[in-house]
Amino acid sequence: MQIELIISLAIVVFSVLGWKEKLLSLSGVLGASIVGITIYMSFSLEGLILLGLFFATSSFWSVYKKRQKSFLKDKLEKGEQRDIYQVFANGGIASILAIVYFFYPSQAILISFITSLAAANADTWASEIGTLSRANPILLHNGKRVAKGTSGAVSPLGTFASYIGALVIALGGAILWYGQLSLFQVITITTIGFWGSIIDTILGATIQVRYKCSICSIQTERKYHCEQLTIKTGGFVSVNNDAVNLLSNGIACITVLIFIYIQ
Repeated sequence: MQIELIISLAIVVFSVLGWKEKLLSLSGVLGASIVGITIYMSFSLEGLILLGLFFATSSFWSVYKKRQKSFLKDKLEKGEQRDIYQVFANGGIASILAIVYFFYPSQAILISFITSLAAANADTWASEIGTLSRANPILLHNGKRVAKGTSGAVSPLGTFASYIGALVIALGGAILWYGQLSLFQVITITTIGFWGSIIDTILGATIQVRYKCSICSIQTERKYHCEQLTIKTGGFVSVNNDAVNLLSNGIACITVLIFIYIQ
């Protein structure tokens, strides 16, 4: 019991350090602490390390070539500091699966948990690395070329990064739970994790709310731009990027569970 308390306190401390490094907001510290402790209590150090792998790599790519990504602050609804909603959008499903695993431990739930983090990592890598592409991305549903940072758009670089992001988590899971995952299961986690990122892209281009600045005409996720209310151009007001991330992550996890049970 003592070691559990020490590690739980360490999770809170690392979350606070994330705030000090401006990677998390204060609410994000709370969210990260809840997610981290929940996952640790169910999946022990293996689950915590895998979560750390996701957070460390996604944070690295978030700050990598930060100046080249400065234009995104006008397009994205939120800044680089993750708040509690962003934390739960990426780690909420994994936390729910951790709670389920605590009461009903099974191989299927473990695989779904790893897939959840693989999908979150794939999406983050796609967004953070894809914006560094030399060419502008295209919208997946109609092939139209749009500005970098536009929700629902893809680039070859971002797509490749997405797959590698999913693979990193799948391989991390295979190492941490050595001997418990077959090669086929690692491939399945990678593929469906990558698929989760594609779903995120499709939802971002269709149901996620989109706005346009009435002053400078920039396409943005923000409700205000140039000190003016922006004009809604598509999607649903209640569906922001966090909702899309949560939904696509959930779909990926349900997909892998269905795939496991129909085998």
